[in-house]
Amino acid sequence: MTVERTLHERTAELRSVKASARQGPDPAATARQHAKGKLTAHERIELLLDKGSFVEIEALRRHRATGFGLEHRSPHSDGVVCGWGTVYGRTVFVYAHDFRIFGGALGEAHAEKIHKVMDMAAAAGAPLVSMNDGAGARIQEGVTALAGYGGIFRRNSRFSGVIPQISVMLGPCAGGAAYSPALTDFVFMVRDTAQMFITGPDVVHAVTGERVTLNGLGGADVHAELSGVSSFTYDDEQSCLEDVRYLLSLLPANNNELPPARPSSDPPDRRTDSLLAVVPADPSRAYDMRAVIEEIVDDGEMMEVQATWATNVLCVFARLAGHVVGVVANQPASLAGALDISASEKAARFVQTCDSFNIPLVTLVDVPGFLPGVHQEHGGIIRYGAKLVYAYCTATVPRVQVILRKAYGGAYIVMDSRSIGADVSLAWPTNEIAVMGAEGAADVIFRREIAAADDPAATRAQRIKEYRAELMHPYYAAERGLVDDVIDPGETRSRLVSALAMLRTKHADVPVRKHGNPPV
Repeated sequence: MTVERTLHERTAELRSVKASARQGPDPAATARQHAKGKLTAHERIELLLDKGSFVEIEALRRHRATGFGLEHRSPHSDGVVCGWGTVYGRTVFVYAHDFRIFGGALGEAHAEKIHKVMDMAAAAGAPLVSMNDGAGARIQEGVTALAGYGGIFRRNSRFSGVIPQISVMLGPCAGGAAYSPALTDFVFMVRDTAQMFITGPDVVHAVTGERVTLNGLGGADVHAELSGVSSFTYDDEQSCLEDVRYLLSLLPANNNELPPARPSSDPPDRRTDSLLAVVPADPSRAYDMRAVIEEIVDDGEMMEVQATWATNVLCVFARLAGHVVGVVANQPASLAGALDISASEKAARFVQTCDSFNIPLVTLVDVPGFLPGVHQEHGGIIRYGAKLVYAYCTATVPRVQVILRKAYGGAYIVMDSRSIGADVSLAWPTNEIAVMGAEGAADVIFRREIAAADDPAATRAQRIKEYRAELMHPYYAAERGLVDDVIDPGETRSRLVSALAMLRTKHADVPVRKHGNPPV
């Protein structure tokens, strides 16, 4: 005789099943995860989201694969935790690989859960955060696992520029799996525990004979300093996830919204007279552009993207009068601020990201030109420089340029000059805008005269002085309408705030087309 269980009993059973699913099939796996300095999927989600806000979906999902012993191992969740919650009260969707189950490897059911939460994020118009800690495709499931990754890549691409997508690398990510983070807007990595690579150390050794460690091949510092894959790098998961929260507070929920503004106690008309001591008048002397940005933005608070890669250009999120801006700036403290292949790519990507999510652009210019060299030319500086040109030319957000000192040649053009569409262009009285520096120009124009002179050095010095006075004085561009105003450096913050306030309702018409064809 069957005894019908009461609803109380069934509810108690449900609680037990869900508790077991959260604990995982092997309690010792949690201890092993912690021993590696890593948190579990649920612990990570709790750090990311507001307390008590997480709503999990498909926690009881199991795979249906058979063969190679899988029919005897079918744990709940199938190795990925999915759902939504809030960050500072705003909805955010999330999925996190659970390394305790199949090493976080992706199978058919695992992938379908991720596809579902990605579709939900797009439908709701909310950011998506992925926490990556997995061993790649589940080999026992064969091609269905590979197809699962294809579905993720397709959604990454389809939702690019629609909702913010953030990848947090907290463990291994190898093979084709690495392409999903590469398709997202930002990549966060934790040192020592996170690695990304297409082929692992063993394969590299077998094919090339090179020996390399996991971290030496694809660790956080490698991708922060050499490849540029990592946007932000941290020593521990807690600080990493705290900065993910902070970045989300700067981004809109989707491409139809403006980034969240907040009241600022920093006066919008605060003078920035200290900049006169920060920036040397001599265009050949170096200084740290970060000090300029810190003085201009609200409370000196900023979040730098890819801080240790392509250090000759700075890409920074900050606020002006409480409104989020993206700052692109040459860095005279690195390669004299010259643009090269990596800097062009870095800045172009940042400009595109800001434009995708309605973040106004402020460009601070102090650039001697593009870095010369055979390596740069053979490496494709023309193509990479064109990426930056394309990114600025197609950007429809408010764009304000400030020329601090030198702005020479093609580099002046591509750093958001009026000629490629800057809405407002301002310059300090130390600005020098020209095809090239006075010394180089004099050597070209007066080469024969200097060579034939009784005193070549004196003649050269005189011609340099004349060229500078005629074509490089600080009001030359303003007189021709290529700069809107030459301003007191102490007014830089207030003039930026004023210009961006005026541009807040900017509307830009774009041609009807399927999409452009940028020099990717």
